[in-house]
Amino acid sequence: MARSQRVWRSLELRATAGAIAALVLLPALALLIAPRPRAQGLERLLSQVALIQSFPSQGRLGAPPLWQQRLGPSLAGQVWNRQHLWWQFWAEHGDGAAYLAFPLASLPEQSRRVLPANSLRVDDLLVIAPDPLSQRLMRDELQLKQRQSQGLLQRCRQRLEQDQAVYWSPAGLGALVGPVAPLLQHVQQGCLSLGLRGLGLSGEALLLSGEASDTQGYLGGVQAGDTPSPLPPLGPSVLLELRGPGLEPVLEGLLSRQLIRDPLAARYGIAQPQLALIRKTPFLLRLNRLPKGPFQAGLELRLAVGPNHRQWAALLQGLRPALIAQGLVDGGPSLQSPAAAMASASFPAAQWSREDGQVVGGWRWMREPGGDPQVLLFLGPDPSRPRVEDGPKADGGAFTDWAQGGRGLLRLRLRPKDLAGLGLLPPDLPKPVQAASQLALDASIKRRGPLSQLGGSLQWERSR
Repeated sequence: MARSQRVWRSLELRATAGAIAALVLLPALALLIAPRPRAQGLERLLSQVALIQSFPSQGRLGAPPLWQQRLGPSLAGQVWNRQHLWWQFWAEHGDGAAYLAFPLASLPEQSRRVLPANSLRVDDLLVIAPDPLSQRLMRDELQLKQRQSQGLLQRCRQRLEQDQAVYWSPAGLGALVGPVAPLLQHVQQGCLSLGLRGLGLSGEALLLSGEASDTQGYLGGVQAGDTPSPLPPLGPSVLLELRGPGLEPVLEGLLSRQLIRDPLAARYGIAQPQLALIRKTPFLLRLNRLPKGPFQAGLELRLAVGPNHRQWAALLQGLRPALIAQGLVDGGPSLQSPAAAMASASFPAAQWSREDGQVVGGWRWMREPGGDPQVLLFLGPDPSRPRVEDGPKADGGAFTDWAQGGRGLLRLRLRPKDLAGLGLLPPDLPKPVQAASQLALDASIKRRGPLSQLGGSLQWERSR
């Protein structure tokens, strides 16, 4: 009897093990034979959007206004409590109104038979357009044959599918920043992941990390970027600061246009040799608040000209005839640099003013004993004398990295709220950006690489 019980128990264990194996292995085998298709909705949308942002669901807060506008209060409330990630986007066509997208599975069964107004199914997603015309335009665009996303676009899709993130195309960047877009050629397409972090009693910050390219449809893999030490916040008198190993990433969008290059050459004598010199010069640009006078802000551009100081002296000297022909008066000879080496007539300073005596700009030379020369160019009144050590490095620093084709960092800091208050910020930037007290963004750049790694933060002060 005992032996028969042991045999029976052994058979039971084998049967149970076989059943478990079947439950685990058969579905896996089925997936190998006929794998479940990956959701394609978001991938298809990315080829049509100018700007898209993903949001994690926060059911306790109730459906946002966009949901209620697109679905109506009743259906919006039902769907809002059944999904975990949703998207808001703007198409490259249309009048700028936002689309809403969320997983089709979140829609109640009865609503799937007759879809909501102005909606269309895009694979696993339901897209709600702002109006019938936008719905028809999007439907027609999506019917066109599309290639599978690769490279940067694929990685951006993954960010949007995982957490809160934002993606922009060249059209979206242009819509946000308007006339500033040519200065952002290096990041014309890209995406950022967003993460909120509290700053205690002082406020909160949105951490930014991602990548961008100066070439639409970049197919390459991820490139390693520098991890810089954070820069201190800007002081109250500085509205914006931008520094980098060369001016090329900032100016390439402008200098690629013949409409810009031709007048520079004809009127100011700045042709290809001079442009090559300008492109590779390390710089620090600041926009400073002016508490009084006719100007809201003054601009200063510090250039680490290094061993190219003679070429820069010739370039600046060549500007004089054109500026005089425009009616400006040069009062610069009394503003020679205090450094003895810069007192030579080969390095003249300039302070340009209108006929009424109002100073509108100029330049001067700076150098510490044993250091390479720097040039300070300014628009507006002559700024207070800055310290040379605060400026860009032309010897052994970022300039050397740039000249040798190595990695460099383009570092931007600004005070969006103060700039918006002066009317100096693109008005179509998102309201949270315009309300921020500080924005910091680093972009790793390569001389011959189209991809930049991005990182930074957006900070808000806690209201008192």
